[in-house]
Amino acid sequence: MKINENTLLEGNKVVLVPYNAEHVPRYHEWMKSPELQQLTASEPLTLEQEYDMQRSWREDDDKCTFIILDKQRWADSRVDEEQCMVGDVNIFLTDPTDLTLAELEIMIAEPGHRGKGIGKEVTRMMMSYGVAKLGVQKFEAKIGLNNKVSIAMFKKLHFQEVSVCQVFREVTLRATVDESVRATLLEDFAHVEERDYGQTRSGRRGHVSRRGAQKTSSCGAEPPSLS
Repeated sequence: MKINENTLLEGNKVVLVPYNAEHVPRYHEWMKSPELQQLTASEPLTLEQEYDMQRSWREDDDKCTFIILDKQRWADSRVDEEQCMVGDVNIFLTDPTDLTLAELEIMIAEPGHRGKGIGKEVTRMMMSYGVAKLGVQKFEAKIGLNNKVSIAMFKKLHFQEVSVCQVFREVTLRATVDESVRATLLEDFAHVEERDYGQTRSGRRGHVSRRGAQKTSSCGAEPPSLS
């Protein structure tokens, strides 16, 4: 989706950035995991197919995707952005006749980042973004029946179980954005810092370059006089 192709969202623990081609190799490595394939009901793809998928998520009008970065690691400009990746979050507009309905998916791919409240924060950020920017009024989440942690998290966010499909072994949860929920989500979004991704990224790289130049200059300088 073009709407977020240059959008960076900064929360308390995470930074959300557009899914770019440079993120694909690490994403591809994640999706080799049988555990993640099972949790996301995904089939393994070749690297070329993964690049095709990334392009479709960027171009298609019914998909909005962000890569989740660890904010603490990302704050260190010496760490490459790809090394800050911990997962992704998606909104899919699944019904062409009802663009106010969105399916929400979140994946925390790095095991070390699970159980730390990141999933809950990202879900609230994405719901707030969906309401504020996309006009979403109803959210659905389809989760594997074995994924008890995700089911519990969504229920804590006031999603209600609406159906269970034994064939696909998944449960569908739904949250309706009434006026009270909308006000809460818009208030949440007011506390999310939205920035220009390209400018922020260039500044981050420039900071590394300046530090490198200072180090080179310092190493090549004459020692200060003691007189």
